[in-house]
Amino acid sequence: MALLAALAIAAGCGPGAEGPARRPTTQDRDEFSVATYNLKHYSLEDRDGDGHRAEPKPEAERRAVVAVLSRCRPDVLALQEIGAAEVLEELRRGLRAVGLDYPHVAQCVRPGQAVGLAVLSRHPIVARRVLTNDQYRIGTTNLPVLRGFLDVEIEPRPSYRFRLLVAHLKSKVYHPLGQTEMRRNEARLLAQHAHQILRERSDANLLVVGDLNDSPDSAPLQRLLGEEERLLFDLRPADPLGDVWTHYSATVDVYSRIDYGLASAGMVAEYVRDKSCVVRDPATLVASDHRPLLLVFRASDAKPGPRP
Repeated sequence: MALLAALAIAAGCGPGAEGPARRPTTQDRDEFSVATYNLKHYSLEDRDGDGHRAEPKPEAERRAVVAVLSRCRPDVLALQEIGAAEVLEELRRGLRAVGLDYPHVAQCVRPGQAVGLAVLSRHPIVARRVLTNDQYRIGTTNLPVLRGFLDVEIEPRPSYRFRLLVAHLKSKVYHPLGQTEMRRNEARLLAQHAHQILRERSDANLLVVGDLNDSPDSAPLQRLLGEEERLLFDLRPADPLGDVWTHYSATVDVYSRIDYGLASAGMVAEYVRDKSCVVRDPATLVASDHRPLLLVFRASDAKPGPRP
């Protein structure tokens, strides 16, 4: 109860946010926002273990997801742990009912998986690439990137585009081949995609977001940022109380930062830090074990300046 009370005191984004679920600071007309959010099994799954049918995410949790998003109102929404097309469409209907219409959609759910990745956007998605063929080797075993990657180009204004890479790396759940090594390999392959984009165009507006399932100083994160030359920069938004955690594990009672927005130098120049945040809202405690990041940018190319 104490945690609920604390969250109710400071919900939303921006300095001085007060009151339950206060909306984020208003964006200017030349700005756009990108949220990344792990929805925690927003899918049809055999939740009661009877083996007979797949049940949806509980209604209270689905309503809480819509409530959180209706208050932070992102222009572009990158999702992790979202189910197949019919489940995504159900979420879109719920969002549309509260005034959030996302006409542009991209999705990546690998065969045999209950959950995957998706992007919903108010702005046109002008290109999309569903990356499901990446593989790596541990010992004698070839493994695919479990959830694939989603690569889209979005046009907030006719004069401005950015590239969005969405990922959900291997969790820390035990695996006989080693969850750490699996995540390190997935991060290496994601880094190859990101770094190739920047090798082709060093000033590209590139944003890598998602649940990367590791700490900022970990080998997977350092590989993504660029070990020899820094190519991506950790935007590291905070909530109104200054907290940066994005995930709470009830099992071990630990708060951690495992969800990220990583931007190229070209896109860092357009980042609006004082309007960006980790969303602090009581409904996040019901919706998922993650909190969304809301990242705000100016839709006009700027010269690179000081970096995070």
